Amino acid sequence: SDVSWLQCQPCSDCYKQSDPVFNPTSSSSYAPLSCSTRQCRSLEIGACRNGACLYQVSYGDGSYTVGNLVTETVSFGTSGSVPKVTIGCGHDNEGLFVGAAGLLGLGGGPLSMPSQIKATSFSYCLVDRDSRKSSTLEFNSAKPGSNSVTAPILRNSKLDTFYYVGLTGFSVGGRPVSIPPGTFAVDKAGSGGVIVDSGTAVTRLPSQAYTSLRDAFTRLTRHLKPAQSFAIFDTCYDFSSLSSVTVPTVAMNFAAGQKLE
Repeated sequence: SDVSWLQCQPCSDCYKQSDPVFNPTSSSSYAPLSCSTRQCRSLEIGACRNGACLYQVSYGDGSYTVGNLVTETVSFGTSGSVPKVTIGCGHDNEGLFVGAAGLLGLGGGPLSMPSQIKATSFSYCLVDRDSRKSSTLEFNSAKPGSNSVTAPILRNSKLDTFYYVGLTGFSVGGRPVSIPPGTFAVDKAGSGGVIVDSGTAVTRLPSQAYTSLRDAFTRLTRHLKPAQSFAIFDTCYDFSSLSSVTVPTVAMNFAAGQKLE
């Protein structure tokens, strides 16, 4: 998503967070945006009340935030601060945010944090919620290691918030999987393509591509005992009687010959 936001006083409906809720009246750099501003016009869902720009963002799990679109100075620890960053000041927020004060939008649209601070790259390492160590987020310092597999980032003018990757196909056990050309391409209407989504745990494919990949895998695992399917997972095995397991390598093939196994 693109819009970064904080829970703000006064709350009409706020969830419980770990830190005190931000009070705009205590900030000298807080400034509401009017409805005629470029930022307000960039909102996917917005409204106007007494000349002030209102935003609304909803997420796939049913969570949402509603409030005023404003500018504020954003500080990054000891790395400095950036003035007049557009954020949401949420007065009506609900969802599974687990005590967080808000959300940082790292999408590719004009209102995202990387776009506003003109970052050329960003990288992050998120520790477990129960860890005493801090997570890290770095802008303009991404340097892929020697063993890294890189994929070209593609843009879709119809959906600029998403990061698309140039996936070309799969291979199983070193053999290419037969998938029609263009299966993973973005069409002229902006549909299709493959996006990077840090908010889901399961990679999803078009039905035809998934069926071809699954069938290629099961042909090379006939020596394994099948198990009952579970929810959306239809290719399961019973390893309870085995001390070691050998399965074929599945690889994702990207443009420019890059391969992730």
